Amino acid sequence: RQHQDAGEPTSCQAYLHLILLSLKMKTAVLATLVVSAAAFAPQSVNTRTNTALEAGKFGSKLQYVPCIPVSKLPSPGSATSGVAGGLAICIAVDPSGSVFALGDKCPPVNQPLSFGKVESGTIQDPVLGTKFSLKSGEVVGPWCPSGIGKLLGGLFDPVGVPTFPVKKKGANIEVQVDVNAKANFESQYWSGVLDAQGKADGKYY
Repeated sequence: RQHQDAGEPTSCQAYLHLILLSLKMKTAVLATLVVSAAAFAPQSVNTRTNTALEAGKFGSKLQYVPCIPVSKLPSPGSATSGVAGGLAICIAVDPSGSVFALGDKCPPVNQPLSFGKVESGTIQDPVLGTKFSLKSGEVVGPWCPSGIGKLLGGLFDPVGVPTFPVKKKGANIEVQVDVNAKANFESQYWSGVLDAQGKADGKYY
């Protein structure tokens, strides 16, 4: 049996060396996490009240506004898109020629409803296959019955789309909407941006 050279590390020494190296690595990782957390921690508490955000909240105001020109009105059995008061609107014409206005985003994934097929009393989601009532916006029949819809539909509860009063006035098709809805949405957006750095009212968590 050969004797180990004096300068050659034993297996015990090598094992201890690996343990020390592992501890150093864990310490370095922990230190990095602590520094990262400290970078996002508030340095002081601000107790001011943000009156600008409060002033940006508007009450509901229903009003008829132009959506599309009469010349752009789709043929019976089809739909087109428009904008009214900053809201995306689907203008649908049923086979008999009656005009309807609905929100132009199909739940649950928000593809345009205006690409859908219009039938007597309903308009169909062009992707997931859900049919919505032209009058109430409620789901009619199966929820998300198409191939891909069967996969996605099970993840969400059935939900309809908003409907809006619509009329022809002069050269335009007008839709009654809350003209302050867009402003309120944007005020909430900026509130969320500020909330990412601290509470929107100037306080921190």
